[in-house]
Amino acid sequence: MRQGPKRQSGGAAARPVALFVLGVTRSGTSALTRMLSLCGAVLPPGLAGANASNPLGYWEPRASHKINIAILRRHGSEWFDPTLRLQEDGAFDTDETASTIAEIREYLAKLPAAPLVVIKDLHITALSGLWFEAARQAGFDVATVITVRHPQEVAASLAAFNGSSPALATALWLKSNLLAERSTRTLPRVFVEYTNLLDDWRKEVKRISAALPIDLDTQNERAIDEFLKPDLHRQRQRGPVKAPFGTGWVSTVYDALCAAARDESPDQAALDRVYEEYRDNEIGFRTAFEDFRRLRKFNWLVRPSVVTFIYEALAIAHRRRGPWA
Repeated sequence: MRQGPKRQSGGAAARPVALFVLGVTRSGTSALTRMLSLCGAVLPPGLAGANASNPLGYWEPRASHKINIAILRRHGSEWFDPTLRLQEDGAFDTDETASTIAEIREYLAKLPAAPLVVIKDLHITALSGLWFEAARQAGFDVATVITVRHPQEVAASLAAFNGSSPALATALWLKSNLLAERSTRTLPRVFVEYTNLLDDWRKEVKRISAALPIDLDTQNERAIDEFLKPDLHRQRQRGPVKAPFGTGWVSTVYDALCAAARDESPDQAALDRVYEEYRDNEIGFRTAFEDFRRLRKFNWLVRPSVVTFIYEALAIAHRRRGPWA
């Protein structure tokens, strides 16, 4: 049976824990979330249903989807946005930050009363600061568990899911993992590699319980064994990590995350360097592409015949001499 909240000094009951599952989509977050719920963590009500891409379910609340999608779209973003636009200074002004946190807090305050609630929504990784603060204001302590999966496996799974190119899938892998790691440095956290979860979930439950620390039980072993079947691991990839951007970013981040999943300290200096390089390059390319779309839109308003007429008029004005001959 699941234990109640631990007691703090003086006999006061500990605050309930909001356990956030973070990571890039298609990295095993759904499997991990369901396993945690079978170990006693309470899921929010009103979950998104299963479909062909995830036949065992996503375990994500529809209400959080509504909140997060609205936030992203106000800022010209989506879950498949590889940019760091939401992490830029001034992306959220003071009033929007306060109102957004209040909206999330109101949702969290209505969750079932329980010592441990597990919350997974693929949008939260990019909005984690808002969600963590809202959870604290709603009376929760915050803890996190971060999934780790080989980047080529994620890319293959995303390609099967929605036809994403390897370049986009890898950019999403980089962005989500960098943000998940950076945003949780001051929080209780644990990293779980997807293959390890499927190979020996009991060991991973012990790691999670010890690292956070939270009370998880494994009395529902049969249900967990039946859920975490080997065929969940449909995309398999091992060996060297490919670098589609001509850099060592992906392998550097993956090595650091794998170390964390072995309970070693990740190389935060290397992760910071990759984050800064990715951010700087992403801003530069985003600006170039946005400028291209602006100029292209303007040029499309002018017919080719009009452009030809302007050139001919200028040639006549210059009496067709020199470069206007």
